[in-house]
Parts: sequence; C-alpha cells; structure tokens
Amino acid sequence: MIKDQYILGIETSCDETAASIVKNGQEIISNVVASQIESHKRFGGVVPEIASRHHVEQITMVIEEALKQANMLPEDLDAVAVTEGPGLVGALLIGINAAKAFAFANSLPLVGVHHIAGHIYANALVQPMEFPLLALVVSGGHTELVLMKEDGQFDLIGETRDDAAGEAYDKVARVLNLPYPGGPHIDRLANESDGAVPFPRAWLEEGSYDFSFSGLKSAVINYQHNAEQRGEEINPNHLAAGFQESVIEVLTAKTLRAAREFNVKQVIAAGGVAANKGLRKSLEETFVNENIPFYVPPISLCTDNAAMIAAAGNSKFSAGKTSDMSMNGRPGMELNSWK
Repeated sequence: MIKDQYILGIETSCDETAASIVKNGQEIISNVVASQIESHKRFGGVVPEIASRHHVEQITMVIEEALKQANMLPEDLDAVAVTEGPGLVGALLIGINAAKAFAFANSLPLVGVHHIAGHIYANALVQPMEFPLLALVVSGGHTELVLMKEDGQFDLIGETRDDAAGEAYDKVARVLNLPYPGGPHIDRLANESDGAVPFPRAWLEEGSYDFSFSGLKSAVINYQHNAEQRGEEINPNHLAAGFQESVIEVLTAKTLRAAREFNVKQVIAAGGVAANKGLRKSLEETFVNENIPFYVPPISLCTDNAAMIAAAGNSKFSAGKTSDMSMNGRPGMELNSWK
C-alpha cells in the first residue's frame, strides 16, 4: 500500500503570507492566506518594505493556522515546500527562513519551488494534468507560454519582452483612476461596456510566441491624454474594453497556435490574470471549438497561495529533488525542470 504524502507549502513571494497542507499533490487539506491588499492600496502598488514587515508579523500564525485547520502535527508531514523565487527578495527571505526553521526543528526535507511552477501546478489541485500540456501563465510579473512534455519538465516557448499583462492592467487602471489592484476593475468595466476603443495588437515577428504589452499601454495612455488636452470626455468602459480586447486576442491567438503546433493533450491557464472573466471566456470558447481540453483553477487558486507551492513541491519531492539549508531567495530565478 502506497503511503499518502503530505506537504506543507509556504508562499511569501509578494504581498500574500500563505501556508497550506496538500495531500498527494492533489487534495487541499488546509489553505490559509493573509492578504496585504488593504495596506498597499493607498500606494497604488506593492511596497517591498511594507510587504516584508507584514510577512514577519504573519508567517508564524499562518503556519500554525494551516496545521490547526488540517488537524495535523509537524510529525504528520513528509516535507516542507517554499517559494524560492522569483519575487521580492525581502519577502522571499521571510518565507524561506521560516521554512528552514520549521524543517530543521522537525527533521523534515526542504523543497525550494519556483513561483511560476506553483501557479502551473495549481491546476493539479482541481484536475489531473495530462502531458504534453501547454500552460499560459499570466500574472503581474509574468506572461509566458510553457510547454510541459512530462511531469516536472518545463520548456519556455514564449515570454513577455517588456510589461507583463498584469503590469499593463495595473498601469492602465491608474490612468482611469481605478483602485489597486486594477485588473478586476478593468475586467468589470470591460464586461459592462457596449463599445470598445480600437487599440493596436502587438503580434511581433511571424512565428514568435513572445508577448509585448508596452506599446498597447502607451497607446491607451496617449489616447487618454489627447482626449484631456482636447477637453473631450472619454467613456472609461469603452477604453477598458478596448484595452482588454487587445490583450485577450493576442493571448488567445498565440496560445491556440502553440497548442496546435505542439499537439498538446491539455491547455491550462495559471496566474492572477487567469482570474479575468474575459480571458477565461475567450480561452474556454476557443478550445471547446478546437476539441482540446482547457482548464483553469478557481479564482482563489489563481492568485498567490501556498496550496499551489505544496502541489508543485509534491511533484519535485516525489522526483527525489530536495534543497539544503543554504537555500537563499532568488528574485531572478529561472524556471528549471526537475525531471
């Protein structure tokens, strides 16, 4: 009889302090997230020093709460997985040092996890992952297409050359004087709109799977400024809809082309922007027509959480890959395969 495997996941890469216990990489036993959004709202973005201070205040309580909700003791665990990078270095270090201390005190193996691998493996918590698969990762700091030919193996086939999709959303939201984080507010305005400002699509050179949203962001800002200079009133819904349509069309088209070229069995979406209703709808409709299974986690697993880190850590640990006590925060960490 195969023994069940329980992994404690810890995530502090940005502005969420999170801990979770996951069984066999698929079943969430507990999932605790202490959000800092209210603290960063007034600044219009995440302030690294404030984020780190909140992590220090919250990390011990969050880990204790994850164990309490799971009704488990440290000796019931098989390993501790923690976000090693990328992220804010000060924030990463809080989680890493907490994970090291917990692993050392309880004689548990330590597993360093790439944050984006975590977002991808969030899908394993709701649906078995079938390979080869294509993952569209869209978040505040990342926009990537990742081909996985097998479990724990990552090929980066496309990435952003400038602004990530989520970053562009937040910058456009500031132009429209929308609260932070801006993505959900733009999504709402776009869905309520009865028209859309025509903005350009950045396709880049033929055959490229890379993305670029800097030009689109600049086009939106220029449109707004030119209207203000002429004394014209713009419709924020139309502007939001035009911006979102441009982003979604490019993301969907490139994902579809890659899915066809690599003949994948499954397409998944991951990351905070995967919570966007317009993007989810576009991808779902596209891949239903294509007869390729498409999955996206519930919104609670799209944003940063520790269950996804535990799920990815389970795969890495099962492959015999662990970390040692010299682990450090790696803000520029690259997505490397562990098989």
